Amino acid sequence: MPATSPAPRRARSGNRRDEAARLAVLHAADDLLVEHGFGALTIEAIARRAGVAKQTIYRWWPSKVEILLDTLIEDSEKRLPVPAEKATAEIIRGYLRDFERFLNGDPAGRVLLAIIAEAQHDPGTAKNFHERYLGPRRERERAMLVRATDVGEISPKLDPDATIDALVGPIVYCALTGSSIPGSVLDTLFEDLLRPR
Repeated sequence: MPATSPAPRRARSGNRRDEAARLAVLHAADDLLVEHGFGALTIEAIARRAGVAKQTIYRWWPSKVEILLDTLIEDSEKRLPVPAEKATAEIIRGYLRDFERFLNGDPAGRVLLAIIAEAQHDPGTAKNFHERYLGPRRERERAMLVRATDVGEISPKLDPDATIDALVGPIVYCALTGSSIPGSVLDTLFEDLLRPR
C-alpha cells in the first residue's frame, strides 16, 4: 500500500482580512450605531451581528471607533463624494445640500455625528478622525473651492478654509442638535460667502 503524503498545508493568511467578514463587521457596526447609539455599541455586539469572532475584530481593529471610521470613509466615498472634476457654483451648492441630507438622513451621517461627538472628549479619536477622514476630505473640499474660484465661478469673501468652516459649520451644528438646516439658510450662506457669478 503506497504511503499517502499529507495534504499540503494551506498558507496562513495572517492579518489579511477576509473581505466578506470585513464588510459584515462594517455593516454591523453601522446598523448597531443607528439602532442603539454610540454608548451601547460594543465589540461583542458587532461580532455577534456580523457573525465573526470577537478576536477577529480585535485583530483587525483596535477599537469600535476605528471600525466606525472605516465605515464612514467607505460610505462617504460612495454616497457623499467631493466633486473632483468640474467645479461650478451649482455643483458646490448641490454638494452642500447633499451634505445636509447625508447628515440628517443617511446612516453614515449618523456615524459622522457620533465620531464628531466622541472626538470632543477623546483626544485619540480626535486625532484619528482628523488624520483619516477630516483632513483628506477637507483637502478635496478646498481644492473644489479653489478650482471654482480660478475659473471665475465664485468669488469667496474668505480664504478657502474659513469658507469651508462658515458653510459646513451651521449644517453640522443643526444636525448635532437634531434639526435640519432650512434650504433658505443654505442658499443665503452660499450666496453671501461665495458670491457666485
